[in-house]
Amino acid sequence: MIAGPHLFLSGQIPADKEGNLVEGSIANKTEACIKNVLAILEEAGSSIEKVFKVTVFLDDMANFAEMNSVYEKYFAHKPARSCVAVKQLPKGVPVEIETIALVG
Repeated sequence: MIAGPHLFLSGQIPADKEGNLVEGSIANKTEACIKNVLAILEEAGSSIEKVFKVTVFLDDMANFAEMNSVYEKYFAHKPARSCVAVKQLPKGVPVEIETIALVG
């Protein structure tokens, strides 16, 4: 959703283009979420460098360090971030990432 100069991305789960869930570690699943974010940003005329707010949802905070090791490779510019533990995520995935970015 584009509103003025802002692009609001819905939470991205670790799924491929066909909607199949990605298997593997929390690192693999975090990378899949971020790759989905990257694809949407590009399609909307934005980029990862224009992301200024990120919310990460984890079903277990024990996964924070592993998730963060992947996260910080992509979000090196350190946008504002919240990380929230939740009881359950869609389709039973362990991680979901949503962002707000600038467009144009």
